[in-house]
Amino acid sequence: MTDTPQTLDRETPMDAPAPVATAAVQAPPKSRARRTGFLILGIVIVLAAIAYGVSILLAPSSEETDDAYVGGNIVSITAREGGTVIALHADNTQQVTRGQPLIDLDPATEDVALASAEADLGRAVRAFRSQGSSVDEASAEIAQAQADLGRAENDYRRRKAAVADGAVSGEEVSHAADAVTTARAALNLAEAKRSQAASSIQGTDVSNNPAVLAAIAAVRRAAISRAYMNISAPLSGVVAQRTVQLGQRVAPGTPLMAVVPLDSLWVDANFRETQLEHLRVGQPATIKADVYGKGVTFHGKVLGLGAGSGNAFSLLPPQNASGNWIKIVQRVPVRIALDPKELAKTPLRIGLSMTVKVATSDRSGPMVAGSTPPAGGTQDVVDGGPAVEARIRQIIAQNMGSAR
Repeated sequence: MTDTPQTLDRETPMDAPAPVATAAVQAPPKSRARRTGFLILGIVIVLAAIAYGVSILLAPSSEETDDAYVGGNIVSITAREGGTVIALHADNTQQVTRGQPLIDLDPATEDVALASAEADLGRAVRAFRSQGSSVDEASAEIAQAQADLGRAENDYRRRKAAVADGAVSGEEVSHAADAVTTARAALNLAEAKRSQAASSIQGTDVSNNPAVLAAIAAVRRAAISRAYMNISAPLSGVVAQRTVQLGQRVAPGTPLMAVVPLDSLWVDANFRETQLEHLRVGQPATIKADVYGKGVTFHGKVLGLGAGSGNAFSLLPPQNASGNWIKIVQRVPVRIALDPKELAKTPLRIGLSMTVKVATSDRSGPMVAGSTPPAGGTQDVVDGGPAVEARIRQIIAQNMGSAR
């Protein structure tokens, strides 16, 4: 048995890669540069986004300070007129309402002054009546003077006509002429008296006569001074700083006590100037009071930043233009409004220490408030009331009588 010889070619290994053309492996130079540019740009954008996110994360979302104290209005009660204290109706720590009596001063002197002013008003009204009668009297005198002048002129004409016939003497004619002159002078005097009497009341009546108006003003002034003898609370609050004593003689402007409205308090938080960058009006704040501990939390909002640091408004501001100047971080008061409902539930007192934390995430508001409501509200005018006006009308009616 013979083997058949086989012719074998050079065999290629089975796992050898197929040959690839050199032109297909190498990329064009322009495409490689474009891909490299896009890669660098993407890396830059990613790094910028990371940096921005880190800055946002590292930026403080709140500012906190324990240099904060409760503030409020301290309404001083002063004496508008001098007098002796005869009654005290309120004392320290007592709650009072608006219009509630606080202090009474001795009204004896003011009662006498008011009675004198009322008498002067009656006298002025009667003087007005008298001036009106003077005008009527002067008018009557004018009528009489006119009649006397007419009679004297007639006598003069008759005597002047008779002197040519020799019926009367020249002396009688001269006397008649003198009588005419005297009657004309009397008429002029009567007219002047009427003008003088009418000048004080001409164009006026008893309601707008200058003398009567002055007397009415004096009555009102005396009534106001009398009303000042009874001092009442200008607003609701708690009495504090009572210094007046029973029987004490007080002068006008003397501080007697104070009323503090505890329903309209705020917090003055003194933040460092390095904390003011992100503080804005309207940002919410959470407040802790030392008097209540950590169990009670008050809520408020930023009303505005102070117009200057505490040193700027001190009695003796610091002078930094010196060779040994050292920079000191200043503090600026930031006013925080409190919730009235929370104040009613957990009342505070002026001057208490607070810890304030302001959320600064929302920075859309301004640093300084554009407008804020005035503190304290308004006070009623003390003018004696409608009873004074009724009394004035009564005095005028009584003294005018039935003449006018």
